[in-house]
Amino acid sequence: MNDLPLSVLELTLVEAGRTAGDTLAATVTTARRAEELGFRRLWLTEHHGTPIIASVSPPVLAASYAAATGTIRVGSGGVLVPNHAPLALAEQFLSLSALHPGRIDLGMGRGPGTFREPVVRALRRGAGIATDEEYREGVTALLGFLADETSLLPGVERPRPWLLVSSPAGAGLAAELGLPIAVAHHIRPQSTVEVVERYRAGFRPSRWGAEPYVIVAVRTICADSDAEAAALGLPARVLTENIAKQDDAAPFPTVAQAAEHVFAPELEEGLAAYHAQQAEGSPETVARRLVGIAERTGADELMLETPVYDPAARARSYELTVKALRGS
Repeated sequence: MNDLPLSVLELTLVEAGRTAGDTLAATVTTARRAEELGFRRLWLTEHHGTPIIASVSPPVLAASYAAATGTIRVGSGGVLVPNHAPLALAEQFLSLSALHPGRIDLGMGRGPGTFREPVVRALRRGAGIATDEEYREGVTALLGFLADETSLLPGVERPRPWLLVSSPAGAGLAAELGLPIAVAHHIRPQSTVEVVERYRAGFRPSRWGAEPYVIVAVRTICADSDAEAAALGLPARVLTENIAKQDDAAPFPTVAQAAEHVFAPELEEGLAAYHAQQAEGSPETVARRLVGIAERTGADELMLETPVYDPAARARSYELTVKALRGS
């Protein structure tokens, strides 16, 4: 694990007592710290119609992070293809790549970024959630625009496209198109191994990749002890429960607020099973779990999703994780 690349998935959670502006300003500091710690890349998610997440435009945020750093790769994890015209996405990420050559990733996802139907229809000019075929067409069109080096920003290095996947169907599409993948273990850990096996078995080399390449995204909360990490992880458990109930109106709670939360009994078993498959605990516990996930999946890279209240606590989690895995 000493040389396995590590990356960061930034959720831009709006914390209790802070504004969306506070959140976005703090994540720029996070990007700089991730670069100092040697993380390979930092990606932004795309969400809409919710007050708890500030990342509504990954290309805009990626531009800010890239300008504030010098070496770390930045990009989307992912930009949601059905919400955008493929040509517009190609132009946005090519512009980023022109300004920051060799540092831009275009991670593509399928979902709408919201569970509110009116928001979906507003994003898609009246259309509902995209079908599998519409998603495939959007991804294929976007790749086609990126490949057009004669009329679309000629001479500009192409951003590297990725497909975000959480299901065997998504893995099959990535394999068919010859794309590297990021597997959402932090969302659907029960599917990870099957997804990776499907992808590797069907991979076809392309201009985007000669061989399969797998990032596995893992919820990772590291503190000096298992007990401290469990306390730091309580807000994330509240968040997970709220998402399961399709309730995202409240801000991301403090540790003290989360400690007073009463979890729904019918969800406790599922929450416990989910968190048992992530990496939360002391440096020793986190290292053991991340190594286990990497070995089971053959991951080429791990991406840490760290929903911890307070930017300083998140930075500390990154530092402890790096030290635990690098042996320093």
